[in-house]
Amino acid sequence: MKVMKWSVIALAVAAGTSQMALASSQSESEGFVEGSKLNLLNRNFYMNRDFRNGDPDKSYGEEWAHGFIGTFESGFTQGTVGVGFDAIGLLGVKLDNGRGRSEVIGALPYDSDGRARDDYSEFGAAVKLRVSDTVFKYGDQFTALPVFATDDSRLLPEVAEGLLITSNELEGLELNAGRFTALNAQNQSYHDSVGLKEANFIGGSYAFSDELSASLYYSDVEDNFRKYYANASYALPLSDTQSLAFDFNIYDTKSKGSEDSGEVDNIAWSLGATYSIAAHAFTLVHQRVTGDGDYAYGVDGGGTVFLGNSVQRSDFNAEGEKSWQARYDLDMAAYGVPGLSFMTRYVRGTDANVATTNNGKEWERNIEARYVVQDGAAKDLSLRVRQATYRSSDGVYYGSPSIDEVRLIVEYPLSIL
Repeated sequence: MKVMKWSVIALAVAAGTSQMALASSQSESEGFVEGSKLNLLNRNFYMNRDFRNGDPDKSYGEEWAHGFIGTFESGFTQGTVGVGFDAIGLLGVKLDNGRGRSEVIGALPYDSDGRARDDYSEFGAAVKLRVSDTVFKYGDQFTALPVFATDDSRLLPEVAEGLLITSNELEGLELNAGRFTALNAQNQSYHDSVGLKEANFIGGSYAFSDELSASLYYSDVEDNFRKYYANASYALPLSDTQSLAFDFNIYDTKSKGSEDSGEVDNIAWSLGATYSIAAHAFTLVHQRVTGDGDYAYGVDGGGTVFLGNSVQRSDFNAEGEKSWQARYDLDMAAYGVPGLSFMTRYVRGTDANVATTNNGKEWERNIEARYVVQDGAAKDLSLRVRQATYRSSDGVYYGSPSIDEVRLIVEYPLSIL
């Protein structure tokens, strides 16, 4: 299977190369130093979680920390084959967390005495080669593919180690293939804290037009599962201020090997529709999981859940679960306050087959406000407030029927080079 995968991607790249225009990204390379970029993202992260009716010993968690996310990307050397180097530097510093606040947040690592560590850090590097419009990158990196996506929902992001091939030889077509052998969790600094053995994937996306795009991927995670993923997105302009957009996602997952993620053989899909008019957007989403087991992910990246009802607290991905979402977005730029936006949504799931029942029910409400400074010395500084209220009929997930959560996130990106 591995030989077949690599052969397919090689043929696709070769086909693209034979039809490419004379100009390519590599032929226009600025050079190793001239094309370099160095960025530093400052992230101040506060989160509390109240398990209102849960285990008294684990009923409340609170963490406040500051993170530094540094990324260096070199340019490519000139010539037929361009050579480059990337690096990642991560540092998390605890600002407030005391004994007695249980480890339920996931932003900081904890020692055996139950205390959160004062700081933790990680450094990674990758080498990269570019031929025409195809990049081969090996080493530590972030990924954002539907079958292998590193998570960035806490203080510091997950980091994966392996090979990623990205090809853009044909206009509108992106092909991806990869093999990853390590994945580090967001709140850990030691190598491969998630326990990934090996993940291989291949796929791509194609934009048929400005309105229509589709993607198809396959992945194989050793001793866990294999997955197929497909997506179709269509945006229909109705007028200068109105549009209607549809988004369909589907996963077909089947466990294999030692089934480290449990026994699964299911299909999870979601279909969303968004009507936008001026500053307002109204979204409806329906999602279902059919077959055996929950939709499984995590060992292939904490962000590998490209489903419409994967929201702040719950993914609504239990065996047999059906869920609906109603969402509203408001962009205040139309009212003279550019950079300010609001969002609220409500998701309700039923028929969840879990350990306690085969008719589990859960719902979640999210409220979010975000402001991005538009100019001046603090340009691009963002302030974000996220609140979630989660309830379930019998503790469908998390061992508690009631969870309240607040996140405050301040980010300030700096472009050094």
